[in-house]
Amino acid sequence: MHIVIMGCGRVGSALAQTLEQQGHTVAVIDQDPTAFRRLGPGFGGRRVTGVGFDQDTLREAGIEEAGAFAAVSSGDNSNIISARVAREMFGVENVAARIYDPRRAEVYQRLGIPTVATVRWTADQMLRRLLPSGAEPLWRDPTGGVQLAEVHASAKWVGHKISTLQEETGVRVAFLTRLGEAILPTSQTVLQEGDLVHVMMRSDDVDKVEAAFAQGPEEESGH
Repeated sequence: MHIVIMGCGRVGSALAQTLEQQGHTVAVIDQDPTAFRRLGPGFGGRRVTGVGFDQDTLREAGIEEAGAFAAVSSGDNSNIISARVAREMFGVENVAARIYDPRRAEVYQRLGIPTVATVRWTADQMLRRLLPSGAEPLWRDPTGGVQLAEVHASAKWVGHKISTLQEETGVRVAFLTRLGEAILPTSQTVLQEGDLVHVMMRSDDVDKVEAAFAQGPEEESGH
């Protein structure tokens, strides 16, 4: 897939390098040509100097054949305008914008532009590490009926299989984060101490799922 990234700061450059390593073609747009130094000499993609919502600049970056567009510059307005241009004028299917102001992020989300609210996300991630309890939603489907969430699992679940966890809590385990690495578990995978559990569940069931994760397996809670 060809992917266009607006903004060559720390996030944009890291994103560009990762996507290229995964075999995608990448073009990076930035107003400051010196910003491209962050990409390093090994980067093989396009470097386009210009404003990310300018149609000619976007065309130079290959927006017309792009399958995805990421707006990660330091300006909220620039990010959302360029994301809307990519989506509405060029028909790019996968578009995301980084937004610093969480109140704006909610407005843009309603406009159909997926947003990453940087300050809120960072604060939420810190809170998850400081106060590891409950469920933290990471994604919701457009109807709001289903969500992906990181749920804190009691230490009582350590040593038990994913299949047991799923049967007793009614969730689907999407993936685990173990020692900083994301892994796709099988039903036979056993939970280890320190695992972060990411599950798909019905939004109506959040309270019930949190309680089941906090309580531990039925055979233990029955003792």
